Amino acid sequence: MKRTPKWSFFIVAFLIVVLVYTALFGVYSQYGDRVDTIIRGVDGIRWGIDIRGGVDVTFGPVDDEIEITANQLDGVKSIIEQRLVAKNITDYEAYTDVANRQVIVRFPWASETETPEEAVKEIGQTAVLEFHIGSEKSGKLVLTGNDIAKAEAMQTQDENGNIQHVVSLEMKDSGKKAFAEATKQQAAAEGTISIWLDDQMISNPTVKNEIPNGKGMIDGMPSAQEARELAALITSGALPFDIEAKSLGSISPTMGSNALYAMGIAAVIAMALVVVLMIVIYRMSGFVAAIALCGQMAMTIACISGYFGALDSFTMTLPGIAGMILSIGIGVDCNVITAESVRDELRAGKTIDSAIRSGSKNSFWAIFDGNITVLIVAAVLMGVFGSSNTLFGFLFSWLPVSTTGSVYAFGYTLLIGVITNFIFGVWLSRVMLRSISRLKIFRKAWLYGGDRA
Repeated sequence: MKRTPKWSFFIVAFLIVVLVYTALFGVYSQYGDRVDTIIRGVDGIRWGIDIRGGVDVTFGPVDDEIEITANQLDGVKSIIEQRLVAKNITDYEAYTDVANRQVIVRFPWASETETPEEAVKEIGQTAVLEFHIGSEKSGKLVLTGNDIAKAEAMQTQDENGNIQHVVSLEMKDSGKKAFAEATKQQAAAEGTISIWLDDQMISNPTVKNEIPNGKGMIDGMPSAQEARELAALITSGALPFDIEAKSLGSISPTMGSNALYAMGIAAVIAMALVVVLMIVIYRMSGFVAAIALCGQMAMTIACISGYFGALDSFTMTLPGIAGMILSIGIGVDCNVITAESVRDELRAGKTIDSAIRSGSKNSFWAIFDGNITVLIVAAVLMGVFGSSNTLFGFLFSWLPVSTTGSVYAFGYTLLIGVITNFIFGVWLSRVMLRSISRLKIFRKAWLYGGDRA
């Protein structure tokens, strides 16, 4: 077996230190009074309503005289939810008030300096619905929301008598001719016509036949719920009215203003105690495990704070913090299993290299089984308690509608924690341990749990 180079430990440890620093404090550039964010740190996290508070806004039609149906209000609610989820705002509440023709939304602040007006600016914009040739928005524009007369979720029967969930579409006269030409072209090529809402593709159905009369159906819906959600999104993009914020207010955090600071202090103390105990009990194995745990914690924070530019900051709630703590505990357990296995191999008389190799191998499947179980639980929590627009949400769209929120945040941080545990606690910690054990100064069996010579 090829040996791990001695310098691997120093390279991995250095990269982890860099990750920890940048994940906590971020990277910024300054030119005069202008400060640009290169990498977001902890201050880029969007804290949930329970920690920092948020915005309470009621949306209604700009024109109070127009007629509004319940389906149209559901459409407004659906598009607002889609925009919130697209921004990784998962700790939200959204309700329709049909009697007063309003949609009520509550969601957390983006930052301490944000005003209610700034928070709702993008959320309340009128949706832009477009139909394009092919699966790219660069394809030819066929229709807009102004050309859609109606979109409804329906049930039909196929030739075998099975129930099929579909979305029925009806075009206005302004869109019938263009839609007929587009469907004729795409049916001949077995192509698609994609449907886009706010620059996000919400459907990409394959065209089977020409539709000359402006009435068609989107089939292939796995559930009635998904059909209703797609119909609501199309309806929201075809609304004949603009919406505006009728009332704006702020929500106070349920925990108090000093709770976050107290939690931070508690987390630092707990992490320090874990590191000390690991080093005292397992020596070099504990030292390496401590470095790996710091890397795991930093990577989890990075996946929440928007560290990676393509992803917005994730909403961190109290259950989300609990998920992070639990994942760190799983990481500690992972390293303890490996360290105990290495210790047993040394006390059985094996050499340091052989003990580390055998101990790592023998402990892998126990760690793998436990982590995979937690991974499945986290994915199910995210699916069941997330909307269909969220990660894993589409797998459980057949369940009753659930407002994405605190439980989803718990599942998300738990999922990220387990994945990062595989990277740092299973892979990189073993690379570092094999590497550092090759240095002459550390080639003493008692440093890895063996008996003193």
